[in-house]
Amino acid sequence: MKNNAYALIGILLLLSGCQNPKQEQPANESGADQYTPEPYVKITHPEWCKNAAIYQINTRQFTQEGTFQAAEKELPRLKELGVDIIWLMPIHEIGVKNRKGTLGSPYSVKDYYSVNPEFGTLEDLKRFVGSAHDQGMYVILDWVANHTAWDNVLVNEHPEWYDKDYKGNFRPTPWWDWSDIIDLDYNNPGLRKYMTEALKYWVKEADIDGYRCDVAGFVPVDFWNNARKELDAIKPVFMLAEWEARDLHAKAFDMTYAWSWNETVHKICTGKADVNGLYIYYSWNECAFPDNILRMTFVSNHDKNAWEGTMWEQFGDGLKAAIVLSVVGDGMPLIYNGQEAGNKKRLAFFEKDPIVWQEHEIGKLYQDLFALMKENTTLWHAKWGATMVKVPNSSESEILSFVRKNEQDKVFAVFNFSEKDQNVTFKETLYPGKYTDFFTKEQVDLEEGLELKLKAWGYKVFIKE
Repeated sequence: MKNNAYALIGILLLLSGCQNPKQEQPANESGADQYTPEPYVKITHPEWCKNAAIYQINTRQFTQEGTFQAAEKELPRLKELGVDIIWLMPIHEIGVKNRKGTLGSPYSVKDYYSVNPEFGTLEDLKRFVGSAHDQGMYVILDWVANHTAWDNVLVNEHPEWYDKDYKGNFRPTPWWDWSDIIDLDYNNPGLRKYMTEALKYWVKEADIDGYRCDVAGFVPVDFWNNARKELDAIKPVFMLAEWEARDLHAKAFDMTYAWSWNETVHKICTGKADVNGLYIYYSWNECAFPDNILRMTFVSNHDKNAWEGTMWEQFGDGLKAAIVLSVVGDGMPLIYNGQEAGNKKRLAFFEKDPIVWQEHEIGKLYQDLFALMKENTTLWHAKWGATMVKVPNSSESEILSFVRKNEQDKVFAVFNFSEKDQNVTFKETLYPGKYTDFFTKEQVDLEEGLELKLKAWGYKVFIKE
């Protein structure tokens, strides 16, 4: 769902006095063990996510047909692009009452056990998932737990499961313009059981591999914690929360949105902030969030594209630098369908508006970066990857420079997030060594006292030989 305030909400949650997950937690009430650190993250991430890239499919716009069958034909192309996890936007039947536009929003769910006939049948979905699995990819479904369509089957069957306004009427999510939906009330144990069983159904019936959970922070954390436990009892799943808060990582979600990363890079590329904003983001990401988690970095998604602008509108001349940072910096990179084709239009959300497909340099950039990410262990995710370490430089408000290294690999990356050419020098001894320039394939020996020339919005990624 569209929510321009996610980044701010995440910040407020971090500042709300919640216990720092990096602090040592008592193991018991007495004895020496009470001072032994205890891991904050209790779930086990599927190993297949360790160096994965994620791809979002808006089924309605992904192909001319707008069906699962047509999308299935594109799977080999996505595999070649370097995609590992496919996120399907909601696949359920869409409500008619108070519908927006002609076709309605996929996030207005009429029946959690249904398949939208616009997209195909249950068997079509199963074939799509099976084909993805055959090609070594995984599929997660978009799940809308916070609210339903006005004419969802639960409205008549269980009206007591819905939140009510001061007049006792069903109500949309407070303060937002989501007039096509009404909120559920998770104070009802019956609703919690129903929703958990529905989540389990699609794992059992369609063999999906997890969920992207819409506006996850509007649903109680203890619901998600239990749902994850019951899903993992069926098969190991991967869970992505559309939210930015550390408490979701403990027992429920493998990955949360890096909304504030996106907002910060957008502001830098539009002249509303400088690189100091990224220092704040990466500081919080390393210190306020727990170890061994995944954050999703992106320059576009369905909300951004539909309501705020294309990747070109959002990042301008800094687009390629933002894309490169989304992959070589900390985080799992996302592609929203059409980015690889250089899509320059805001896709309609409530109508049919197919993507115009073409080969494009943005697609080649993503493909090359994903190949590097899979090969270079420093760029892997969660416990498998290496921490970003800042390399001080002579123009820190405009130049971002860092190293990621482990015993096997090392990457030195430099970004000029400014509209002017820069000659930059570096301090300390993190960067010297023999490298290959990833983009030019030139072998270079970077020594202390290095002066590097970067064009406006330019970037360099050096790979240790």
